[in-house]
Amino acid sequence: MSLSQKPFYFSVISSKLLSLSFVVMSISKDEAMLAPPPPFDPTKPSTPISFPIKTLQDLASRSYFDSFHFPFNRSSVSLPQNIGTLPDRSRLLVCHDMKGGYVDDKWVQGCGNNKGFAIWNWYLMDVFVYFAHSLVTLPPPCWTNTAHRHGVKVLGTFITEWDEGKATCKELLATKESAQMYAERLAELAAALGFDGWLINIENVIDKVQIPNLKTFVSHLTKVMHSSVPGSLVIWYDSVTVEGRLAWQDQLNEMNKPFFDICDGIFMNYTWKENYPKASAKIAGERKHDVYMGIDVFGRGTFGGGQWKANVALDLLKSSDVSAALFAPGWVYETNQPPDYHTAQNKWWSLVEKSWGIVQTYPQSLPFYSDFNQGLGSHVSLQGQKLSDAPWYNISCQSLQPLLEFNEGNKSEAMQVMVDGREASYNGGGNISFKGTLKRNAHYTTRLFKPNLKLSGSHISVSYSVKSDERSMLGLLLRFSTPSQETKSLIMAPNEYMHRFGDMFLPCLRRTTSDWTVHETNLLMDGHTLTEISALCYGPDDLAEETNTKGYSALLGHISIKSQQKTKSFPPASAWVVEAHNIEIVPGDSGSRTLNCKLQWRLKHPEEDSVFTRYNVYAEKLNSSDYKSRKVMEEPRSEKVFLGTAHVDAYYISDMVVGPDVKKVRFVIQTWDEDGSWQELETSPSVLVEAERLSSKLCCCGLI
Repeated sequence: MSLSQKPFYFSVISSKLLSLSFVVMSISKDEAMLAPPPPFDPTKPSTPISFPIKTLQDLASRSYFDSFHFPFNRSSVSLPQNIGTLPDRSRLLVCHDMKGGYVDDKWVQGCGNNKGFAIWNWYLMDVFVYFAHSLVTLPPPCWTNTAHRHGVKVLGTFITEWDEGKATCKELLATKESAQMYAERLAELAAALGFDGWLINIENVIDKVQIPNLKTFVSHLTKVMHSSVPGSLVIWYDSVTVEGRLAWQDQLNEMNKPFFDICDGIFMNYTWKENYPKASAKIAGERKHDVYMGIDVFGRGTFGGGQWKANVALDLLKSSDVSAALFAPGWVYETNQPPDYHTAQNKWWSLVEKSWGIVQTYPQSLPFYSDFNQGLGSHVSLQGQKLSDAPWYNISCQSLQPLLEFNEGNKSEAMQVMVDGREASYNGGGNISFKGTLKRNAHYTTRLFKPNLKLSGSHISVSYSVKSDERSMLGLLLRFSTPSQETKSLIMAPNEYMHRFGDMFLPCLRRTTSDWTVHETNLLMDGHTLTEISALCYGPDDLAEETNTKGYSALLGHISIKSQQKTKSFPPASAWVVEAHNIEIVPGDSGSRTLNCKLQWRLKHPEEDSVFTRYNVYAEKLNSSDYKSRKVMEEPRSEKVFLGTAHVDAYYISDMVVGPDVKKVRFVIQTWDEDGSWQELETSPSVLVEAERLSSKLCCCGLI
């Protein structure tokens, strides 16, 4: 048995969010459909994608760094500063293996499939591995960005398999120096792209004389990773033995322990028996939590059967005081578990929570902001105003996820709480929807976040946004641990409900923005630690006694907690340099043209506290009726059309059709800060691109 190879599903994604088609000149549509696509050339400008490295030659030559796509694939979100060495407890590793990898997630700037695979239960895991069956599997930056945001480390995969893998290993391990060189190439990639290490999976026999060099490869990779990326991990997969045989041991023993001893952990194959975890823990000794016992979620020979019984294995591993490695949780998605993906996913991960418990607590520092965006949706909003009604998928946009409890009770009796991307959003494409019934004078509370936020002697500002009918009230319940270790609760709610909550009531100001009500308050909690943020649902006082219950419906748009001391504003447009490179203008029908170009920007004088990780990109004075991918929906109609979101300081404009009357296109870069605020468009930097020249290929640079 092994990390099973599943078929690679290739899909052509047609989306309103991004046009990914190529302009084909001088041939008919039928001919175009029959013509094979040109081979992928990573050095040529094109829509940015993530892709693996497939040969040792490409790894050794460092050709990846010459790729046009490399700058787009750098992650922009670092791990929180307090995340270093993994905690000394049973840990949960999650190994992504979804349809062969590089599906919707390969589109670095996103795509239009809002039904793509995503994970939002990061609070249950410590390590995330991106897995595919190519030699060097580089995690798409969307996974690294959102995992880091939640405090989870991300590993790529180095894998060799079968006869081809044997030949690869013969070259890799030819000498001690070659083993060290390839290890250094892997460490360099991880450091440059911003992820945290490697899973090493050698699924083929090794000539016994090369085993010393294999050990050198693993030990040197571990050493170089630790020096270049502090807190990084190298984990060995239970496959080839120290004798060079491909023989999965399913437990830690003398056949695989020599590899375990020279790296940060071992991922045990998933066909282990009931007594293997404790036996492995005994052999590992003080490093028992570095033993990750595999669980195949598809259930192929795995203890307990996997699937909806994966918790059986988790329970045993937790009681054995070792760690667990969940392989292919995309089972829920790939097998279309009923009734729908979101419900089934939440239900499956609730089993993991019951067995394993919550392992990540956030926020732990200020500022804290979440609009509950899951990295996919049916629209994009900004401060309650809809920018786009096009479906989209971009996991990098996922904000800190709430710890919602799954409730499978009777829908007519329970309050249904969920992130619902079909409903309106205050920012981005997410929200938390509350729907159900409330009895007279009753209220309903449910957890949102489990922070560990130590507060100082400075005032903080807390705000949240609500969209609801006038009879569905939504407040926040904040729980604190006092310096004397007592619990103190405060409730944010409209002032007219002060009488209902007594000493716990926290008065707040209200303002209305695009049908959303924003509640805000300031408080000083010196020496206190914020330990819980919950939602509080309640109704008005005037419900007649004979009515007894009422329908309830409300949306929570965002939560923000930040220090009032922040006074730094966004850098003005004049502080930026914005460039347009690789401009290509292709003539089309009736005088229209197709525009491709790479936008790039930087601060003229970057400051340490002016680090931004998200930008909205707009096009101004784009009058063509053919380009409707990001049409502004709300009145008054804006001249600026929302194109997408960048998470590095570059964005590629792909196949934008401009009409014959358009002479120039101004691209505007709107900066986002980690407290959830956006720079005003009027003061945002921009670049002007000439669009009237009809040459088939034109390269130039525009500066403003």
